[in-house]
Amino acid sequence: MMSQRSDLTLISPAIRDAMQHWLSHERALKSAADNTLSAYATDVARFTAFMAEHSGDRQGLAPLAAIATRDMRAWMAHERSRGVSSRSLARALCAVKTFFRWLAERHALEPTAVLLARAPKFERKLPRPLAEDAAHDMIKTLEIQAQEDWIAARDVAVLTLLYGCGLRISEALGLTGADHPLPEVLRITGKGGKQRLVPVLPVARAALTRYADLCPFHIGAKDPIFRGKRGGALGPGLVQKSMRIARMQLGLPASATPHAMRHSFATHLLSAGGDLRTIQELLGHASLSTTQSYTAVDTARLMDVYNAAHPKA
Repeated sequence: MMSQRSDLTLISPAIRDAMQHWLSHERALKSAADNTLSAYATDVARFTAFMAEHSGDRQGLAPLAAIATRDMRAWMAHERSRGVSSRSLARALCAVKTFFRWLAERHALEPTAVLLARAPKFERKLPRPLAEDAAHDMIKTLEIQAQEDWIAARDVAVLTLLYGCGLRISEALGLTGADHPLPEVLRITGKGGKQRLVPVLPVARAALTRYADLCPFHIGAKDPIFRGKRGGALGPGLVQKSMRIARMQLGLPASATPHAMRHSFATHLLSAGGDLRTIQELLGHASLSTTQSYTAVDTARLMDVYNAAHPKA
C-alpha cells in the first residue's frame, strides 16, 4: 500500500493532463474558487495515485477506466487507515465524482462504480457564533492591542465588515480602493462568482473611512484597501493571529475566529427576527439548507436561556 504521503509521481502524464483540463473547465465555466480548485486537485491526485498503485497499471487513463466497486472500497479503507475523517472523505469523494463526470463526457469513460460509491455519514457541525457582547468586546480588544493607530483602525474595520455585513474574510480583504468610500449597498462577488448586494451599516462605513485616513500607504482604485505593515496586501493569517491574541485576553474559545464573526452576523440577525431567505441572500449561500443550520443554533441558544432562567428548569 501507499505511504501516508501519497506518491504523486504514480500519476501518468495522461491523467495529469486530464486533471489540468478539468480544473480549467471548473474555473472557466463554473467559476470555482481558487481554494476549491486546490482542494479538488489534492483530493483527485491522491485518488488517482492510489488507483495507479492499487491496480499496478500506471499507463494512461487505463487504471481509471477499469475501476470497480471493490476498488472504491479499497480506496476508502486506505483513506480511513491514514486518519482521514468522514467529512474529509466525503469531500474527496465529491471531488472524484465531479472529475469522473467530466471524464465520462470527454473520454467515454465508464463512471458507474465511482458515481455509485456512497459517501460516509458524518454529523454536520453547527456554526459557532460569538455572543453579542463577546463580538463587540472582540472588536474593542483588537483596537486596544495594536501598537500603531492605523493598524488598530485596520483591524477594527476588517472585523466590523465581517460582523456588520456578514462578509467572508476573503471578501473583506478583496476590497479595493474603488470600493472606498463604501456605498450604502455594496456589491460582493462571493464563492462561485455569485454576486450579492449587502447593505453597509454606517458604523462599517465610518470604520473603513477612519482606517483609510490613517493608512500610511497610497490606496489606488485597483489597490487592495487593507494592507500589511510593509504595504503589501493584508492576508487572512494576520487577522486570525490578531483574533487569537484577543480571544486569549477575553477568555473566549478557539472557535472565536474571523469566520465566527460572520456566523455571529447571521445568528444575531435571526435572533432579532430576520427571515432565512433574507439571511441567505446576505450571506451569499447558494442553498437555503446551508442557512438553515443557523435555526439549530438559535434554538440551542433559546434552550440555554430557558434552562438558565426558568425556576423549574
